[in-house]
Amino acid sequence: MGRILIAIDGPAGAGKSTAARLLAERLGYTYIDTGAMYRALTLLVIRNNIHWENEKKIIPLFEKQKITQKGEKTFIDDENVSTEIRTNRVSRAVSIVCRHPEVRKRMVELQRELAQSAGIVMDGRDIGTVVLRNAELKLFLTASEEARAKRRMKDLEALGKPLPLAEVQQNIRNRDRLDSTRKIAPLKQADDAIVVDNTDLPIDEEIEMLVRMAKDKEIEHNGNR
Repeated sequence: MGRILIAIDGPAGAGKSTAARLLAERLGYTYIDTGAMYRALTLLVIRNNIHWENEKKIIPLFEKQKITQKGEKTFIDDENVSTEIRTNRVSRAVSIVCRHPEVRKRMVELQRELAQSAGIVMDGRDIGTVVLRNAELKLFLTASEEARAKRRMKDLEALGKPLPLAEVQQNIRNRDRLDSTRKIAPLKQADDAIVVDNTDLPIDEEIEMLVRMAKDKEIEHNGNR
């Protein structure tokens, strides 16, 4: 059966990465975490002591070092930075770094190159609206602010970087504001996206539902060829 492109968007802590990764595994698709790519660039900005607002100094980083993904792992050149990009210092800066127009232009070009073939599950905040406008299945995952903050807390605890719930929730609130109000490719639901509120939805039930949606779209796609 012919494969399709699947775009998953949503706010911070909505479980996009987990859902996208598990969905890709079930379908035998390739998973691309665009948020991790922006985080890797942000890590480079921090390491090079570049001010988050200085787009002119950020852009040359695309030429100096290569950001790639292999499955669930994110690399800067040959260095696996999958853990370091999830730290709170990167989380605080990434919304500033990724709102620069030229940064987004360069990253979107790279992401589209990765999705030239079908059989892709890509998640982020502007996938259905900008990066993969032609995706056959577009999903917008969301959850309550409290649920998203608690999930992010667990992630930070797993990294050995625990933070109080109030601080994590404030970080989530700030991230939502920055992502939804930026001038270039703001976070929003694509007109043809299916909204999935997973606040009280167990992950196994969520994945089963997404798999059914994907298979229905595969059938529809093949019928229209």
